[in-house]
Amino acid sequence: MNTAKRKRAGLRSRPVSEQKVLLVDNGSLRPAATLRLRKIASALGKKLGRKVEPVSLLHSNKVPARQLGGRKAEILKDAVARRLQRGARDFVIVPLFFGRSRGLTEFIPDLIQQWRRQSAELTVRVAAPLAAVDEDRLACILESQVRAKLTPRFLRGQRARVALVDHGSPVRVVTQVRNRLAAQLRRRLADDVTGVAACSMERRPGAAYAFNEPLLETLLAKPGWNTGPVVVAQLFLLPGRHAGPRGDVERICRRAREKSPGLRTVRTKLAGEDPAIIDILAAGFAKLGAGK
Repeated sequence: MNTAKRKRAGLRSRPVSEQKVLLVDNGSLRPAATLRLRKIASALGKKLGRKVEPVSLLHSNKVPARQLGGRKAEILKDAVARRLQRGARDFVIVPLFFGRSRGLTEFIPDLIQQWRRQSAELTVRVAAPLAAVDEDRLACILESQVRAKLTPRFLRGQRARVALVDHGSPVRVVTQVRNRLAAQLRRRLADDVTGVAACSMERRPGAAYAFNEPLLETLLAKPGWNTGPVVVAQLFLLPGRHAGPRGDVERICRRAREKSPGLRTVRTKLAGEDPAIIDILAAGFAKLGAGK
């Protein structure tokens, strides 16, 4: 693109800068989610030996800067536009997603097409989501987190059941990732627990989304699940309004205990809190060969 075209496109006539690596999550209005995303980006940057910048698909830029240490969060569309203005042309997107959600199959590809209309020189590579990089490692993380909750004080001489809960997705392949992880968790825990079930925090109405069933609320009301110890394994990455403190998962568990006084529940840490997540993200970046 020549200088005149650059000016018409609103781009500065500056040399192409170094590669930009963006760690991308879905986004949240909860400050804790962005703060955690920043910690993961920092740890990933140290692992890769390069700067990794945290951005979100949506929402996070609405959080007041004062709640984020004085620095506003960025959403992906604006973040790339600003860097294009500064001369950047080479981007790597590392998605902090379990599976191929519509954010990866539709939202990001649409943005890439928009950016390419601004610069024909643009290069954008998108790493695979976590489960596509190393599903076994994810299952190992979940097993470790569940086992950390199987304490004598919680079990009281009983064996626990395990509910692996995710948000619930309108995309079947994302739910299939959860179901495969639940099957792995069942094999790994074996006779140390009474059973493992996959479930959703919520789902869209209609038969087309029935693949999300059962809901966590429904599962915890079933015979066998409504009494004794149940470990709720949280297949969430960041502490937003669903899996964070006083979030939806906590509320569902509390209501289930109120309805069934014999039920005891404990929630695992979020999957995104495990340091091994950094290794999976780094492996996804390496598979692109993007840093070469």
